[in-house]
Formats: sequence, C-alpha cells, structure tokens
Amino acid sequence: MGEQPVSRDDCDPLDAIEFQTAVLVRNLEMLCRRGDLYQEVDRAGYLLLRTLIARGPSDITCLASALGLDPSTTGRQVLAAQRAGCVTRAPGGTDRRRSVVHVTEQGINAVNAVHARRRAGTAAMLADWSEQDLRTLSDMVTRYNQAITGEFLDTDPPGGAS
Repeated sequence: MGEQPVSRDDCDPLDAIEFQTAVLVRNLEMLCRRGDLYQEVDRAGYLLLRTLIARGPSDITCLASALGLDPSTTGRQVLAAQRAGCVTRAPGGTDRRRSVVHVTEQGINAVNAVHARRRAGTAAMLADWSEQDLRTLSDMVTRYNQAITGEFLDTDPPGGAS
C-alpha cells in the first residue's frame, strides 16, 4: 500500500514548504513548456529586461549580480537580447572594456506582452481566490523570494517587485 498523506496538523511546516517548493518549480516549468508565454522573449530574457527596466541602464557585472548569475552567462543573455533588438550596448565611460546595457522600446514592448499574458494566466488560475488570499500569497511569495535573495545575492530581487 502507498504512503498515506499526512494531515497539515501532523506535518512539519519546513517539510511541507520544501516539498511544495519542489512541486511549484515543476509546475512553473510545466507552464513554460505548455504555454505560449514567452513568444517575444524567453524566460531568461524576460527577467533580464525586467531588471533593466526596474534598475535602469547597467553594465554586465551589475546585471550579473542582480540576477544571481555569473558575468559570462549574463553576457550571453545580453547578446541574445541585443540580437533580438531588445537591448543596446554603449561604451561605459573611460573604460572601453565596459559597456552599459539599455532596454530598447522593442524590449519594453516584449516585456509588456509577456507580462500581460503571465498576469492574465495567473488571474484565470486564481479567479476564485479572495482578495485577502491573493494578498497573503503575494506577501508570502515575496518574503520567500527575499529570503532566497538575502541568502544568495547582495541585491534586491530582479524586476524591482516588492
């Protein structure tokens, strides 16, 4: 016989959070694979662009720090976004090796389109939730992301959402 589910009262909250986080990651990956959310820009590009929009023009090192990535990975993401017309790069002052990345109008439009689809999908899935439940989930997910950020990054979460 299979293991019986443990009631919430008998479950260690940290065990439940650990397991539900794993399920959440799987579900989010499923949404990305099965949906058409990222037509204009991929998920990595979306977070890169949201970060640039929230923070303003930035160099690769600062972007990498904000995204929790290494500079070479961030550089590849910037190059892909540049090829897609979503960002431009300009020399960064006196250091010719440094370039500053700027979001283009096309990049802003791409983020807005993805954001609208993500928001509409979330609204549809949570349509029967109360306003208080939505606020509670928002607060808890924000705190969870801030805890992760505090553990692994020296900056605010990407996208400037708080």
